[in-house]
Amino acid sequence: QVQLVESGGGLVQPGGSLRLSCAASGSIFTINTMAWYRQAPGKQRELVATITSGGSTNYADSVEGRFTISRNNAKNTVYLQMNSLSPEDTAVYYCNAYAYVRGSGGYYGADYWGQGTQVTVSS
Repeated sequence: QVQLVESGGGLVQPGGSLRLSCAASGSIFTINTMAWYRQAPGKQRELVATITSGGSTNYADSVEGRFTISRNNAKNTVYLQMNSLSPEDTAVYYCNAYAYVRGSGGYYGADYWGQGTQVTVSS
């Protein structure tokens, strides 16, 4: 019912920047919190940053000051600007959204995930 499509990943040198985008589509009534997670090889998926519909943000300590999450509510899109990248940031980055969709009996909320986009930081 809701599809999330990420873009913007790729290979970047240490110290470089990338901007990820995630567009939500489908039978969306409204989206509450949107977030970015990442999963490095052999590690558990971890939360990177969150943003509410009102624009309040939170960041993992490891990215605070280097990454910026933002969103365009009119476009149902969330972004992650990543600066000063290091090899430790290498991971698959996933978009997440808690969205309400219209059903036969009303509106229903659920978590949705994108397919992930690879970010590799290497010289």
